[in-house]
Amino acid sequence: MPLTRSHIRATAEAYLARHPHERESLAGLLSLLDGADAPTGRATLPGHVTCSAAVIDRDRRVLRIGHKVTGVLLAPGGHVEDDRTLLAAALREVCEETGIRPGDLCLTPQFLGAPIDIDVHDIDANPAKGEGGHQHFDFRFVFYLVPEKHPRLTLQDEEVAGARWLAFADVRSPTLRAKLLDAQAQGLDGQPEPVNASALIHDCHGRYLLHLRDQREGIWASGTFALLGGGRTMEDTSLEATLRRELAEEVPGLNVDDLTPYALEAATSVDGFAVPIQVFDGRWNGDPETVDLREGVLLRWFAPDTLEQLRLSPGLDDLIRRHAAEHPPASSPPASTRLLRDEAPEGAELHIVGVHLYLEDNHGRILLGLRHPDSVYAGNTWHFLAGHCERESAVACLIREAQEEAGLVIKAEDVDFVHTVHVLDAPGAQPRLQLVFQAHRWQGKPQLRERDKCVSWDWWPANALPEPTVAYTRAAIDGIRHGRLYTELGWT
Repeated sequence: MPLTRSHIRATAEAYLARHPHERESLAGLLSLLDGADAPTGRATLPGHVTCSAAVIDRDRRVLRIGHKVTGVLLAPGGHVEDDRTLLAAALREVCEETGIRPGDLCLTPQFLGAPIDIDVHDIDANPAKGEGGHQHFDFRFVFYLVPEKHPRLTLQDEEVAGARWLAFADVRSPTLRAKLLDAQAQGLDGQPEPVNASALIHDCHGRYLLHLRDQREGIWASGTFALLGGGRTMEDTSLEATLRRELAEEVPGLNVDDLTPYALEAATSVDGFAVPIQVFDGRWNGDPETVDLREGVLLRWFAPDTLEQLRLSPGLDDLIRRHAAEHPPASSPPASTRLLRDEAPEGAELHIVGVHLYLEDNHGRILLGLRHPDSVYAGNTWHFLAGHCERESAVACLIREAQEEAGLVIKAEDVDFVHTVHVLDAPGAQPRLQLVFQAHRWQGKPQLRERDKCVSWDWWPANALPEPTVAYTRAAIDGIRHGRLYTELGWT
């Protein structure tokens, strides 16, 4: 899907807000964005948008590659393709032309995801390609090289002839050279450092505050439980300021008095480059139900011994367990926060957690089971294949239940978390958190393995579900097919 005109315009206007004196020199770009032709189309004349990357190593040198046609040392770059953003286009180009892996690059705190320069240069006609003379409006982004030792370059033979690392002062482009030298005075030193901040918030009971992230395109670690936090902006004066701004935006009303740097963690962005994260330790003893959650789906306390039941963002399990070992709780958590059903004291108002299997065949039909008259949801009612965790991870439970109930063999790598239904059937009833997972591949055909639970397995069209179907099963199917991650039923 081509980049939107609005994204390019927003990027250009943000750049011009920092460099207002360049508006006249970028008049051709602004005219292009006002026109009807695709701004990134190769056939768009008299010019179109391209992207390139200034890769900086720890010795404050910039990677330049030899252009075979002109013999000139240039930044890795080229035309925009099916890229999510201009930054993603620059990242793709540098990786394709040099063989550097995306994970070997990270953003700089001085520029983050914004271009350091927008250059306008003339391109000579190329009769062999049927191209006339035109202009490139080149958005130039900056990346730091993460490894201390340079990775081996694998240059693209078709267009690249050699590579060199140059001092800032030796960069051929006058506009880029000037901006690199200016940025060097502001700390552009080639040393990777955190550009994201997260809050490891815990209470006196040893519980940790996690939120369930939205599941949609462009969201990092979508559909997982993660820490609160986010990326630095140009306006943030420090990473603590970044985190406090993010908390104010995501969870207004959640006020953490003291935030202390705890650990440096590494993540991978949705585009594949490295994201160093500063994790802050914070203590809070509030009720998540009182917080106005503005981003994500769910905000809850979790004890470390329940983490295996959750789909967590990468590395979070180890981080929490390490912190918990270093900070023993002052007291045990209230019973109402425990997730394991068999740990619940009688009468406790806890959440019962169930796992459910969403299977869709090649004809778009969904597998449902007809409940036994003596089972839960009896009365000729159709339901997902489902079960409760028995001191195991949610995915492990799903795999076990699929085998025990229906004889289906499913592998963990073929399973994705797709929906949550939060259910409260009646006043005073125990609330239930129903986690739905989709298996994209499986082996076997549904069999009646536990006839005291299910008397028939059948495939049903999503737009013609049988009556009656369990209410939250129907709600989950509707949510999944419309790209929603969360549903509440009977919740007040």
